[in-house]
Amino acid sequence: MRSPVAPRSGVPRHRRPPRALLFGLVAVAGLLLFACGDDVPRRAVHLSELDNDIGPVTANFVDRALDHAENHDAAAWILLLDTPGGLVTATDDIVQRIAKATVPVAVYVSPAGARAASAGTFITMAAHVAAMAPSTQIGAATPVGAGGADIEGSLGRKILNDASADIRAIAQLRERNQEWAESAVREAVSATAEEAVELNVVDLVATDVTDLLAQIDGRSIVLAGFVAGEPAGPALTIRTRGAPIVETNMNFFENVLDFVADPNIAFLLITLGGLALVIELFSPGLLGPGIFGVIALLLGFFALGSLDTNPAGLALLAIALVLIVAEIFVAGFGVLGIGGIIALFFGGLLLISDSPNAEKVSLWLLFAVVAAVAATVLALFLLIVSDRRKQKVATSLADRMVGQTGVVRSTLDPVGTALVGSELWTARSEGGSLPAETPVRVVGVDGLRLLVEAPAAAEGSQDSEDTPDTEDTVAPPSPPDAPPLERPPGSSAAREGSEKPPADAG
Repeated sequence: MRSPVAPRSGVPRHRRPPRALLFGLVAVAGLLLFACGDDVPRRAVHLSELDNDIGPVTANFVDRALDHAENHDAAAWILLLDTPGGLVTATDDIVQRIAKATVPVAVYVSPAGARAASAGTFITMAAHVAAMAPSTQIGAATPVGAGGADIEGSLGRKILNDASADIRAIAQLRERNQEWAESAVREAVSATAEEAVELNVVDLVATDVTDLLAQIDGRSIVLAGFVAGEPAGPALTIRTRGAPIVETNMNFFENVLDFVADPNIAFLLITLGGLALVIELFSPGLLGPGIFGVIALLLGFFALGSLDTNPAGLALLAIALVLIVAEIFVAGFGVLGIGGIIALFFGGLLLISDSPNAEKVSLWLLFAVVAAVAATVLALFLLIVSDRRKQKVATSLADRMVGQTGVVRSTLDPVGTALVGSELWTARSEGGSLPAETPVRVVGVDGLRLLVEAPAAAEGSQDSEDTPDTEDTVAPPSPPDAPPLERPPGSSAAREGSEKPPADAG
């Protein structure tokens, strides 16, 4: 047999990191460094896609994509647009960002069947070059409330007039049809791609991105736009022929935030996250509800950070969570839980600001969530009451049953039945298997189950605890003046005295 060879270094071989692991770590580090490297070519065409509702997340994405294009001296930044509309505040942010762009911006309504409705009309007309694919449409830009309803009264007229003036200013900046733009807001008119070109709403129709790049190559624009028909800055010629294409789209975190950046999703995440934490506190050690609750709450509050959140609604949600958690630890007879449910309802109503353009939490979702939370709190409350009642029953049962004797009815191996106090109980043996008809004594209670032992085993254990070991016990010495103990004849001491050996002869 070969003797084991000690490793050359002082570190045991089994504690050394495997070479494959070290190689993998080095490879990952190299890939990260490579990914962080800036290898975007200059004078490239930057291409981004936006195919969802316009909101705070999309406004941040447009700002990031345009920054990336400007930082790399892009030949042009092209936005592929397909949107049904969105928030007025986010639309204003995008339009303002395009207006101050230092590279040519082209908005291309694409693919076929896409639309630049409502907020998309403002964004398309704000671009230096506005293009559409065949079978697309633009228009229907009348502002409506968050639920799609008309905004009535003086507030509705105020918002309508403001949007009309806004889109006329955008059309004037890019020398486009101001009358049609205003009618798209006031009368919700729409136009197809070909009609939009004829009406001077957009500049051209392109079948795809390649066709678009070919048509805008050599086109002259004014980055600063026009004021009263006069250019507000120098002209710039777009050069896209042979330029490489660099795509800049929404990253993973922006996609996640775009999904949760909805008042309904945010409210649902916060509510479910709070309930999960309540369940974790009620049953510690499950881990699953706690982990889910923390993640859901983080995502929910992260989403609310990008929305026009009402501080009062957010405070009511926090109070609701505190009251529901307190219901578990305080014997409030359900009062705290009911208060938490009421706070949750009004918190959902007030979660988003009262701006008419802000999307609110759906009433149907609010009622459904509040009902689900109420049912959960009620179930937890009943469970707590039942658990406390069982604890009281177990305590009184232990006081009444411990010490009583009975007899085994079915073999305890270790669980069976025993007759104690003229009642048949489920019992468990604490000292091994006990056959039927064995006398037993109750030594404890586990819920509604008796813990029993054979009386001999119980007494033996009691004696072994109370009686000292005679072999290890030393009798106390007799007092010095005590008379000698008289021993009865025939005792061992008497026999020993009678059997003394004779004295030696002198």
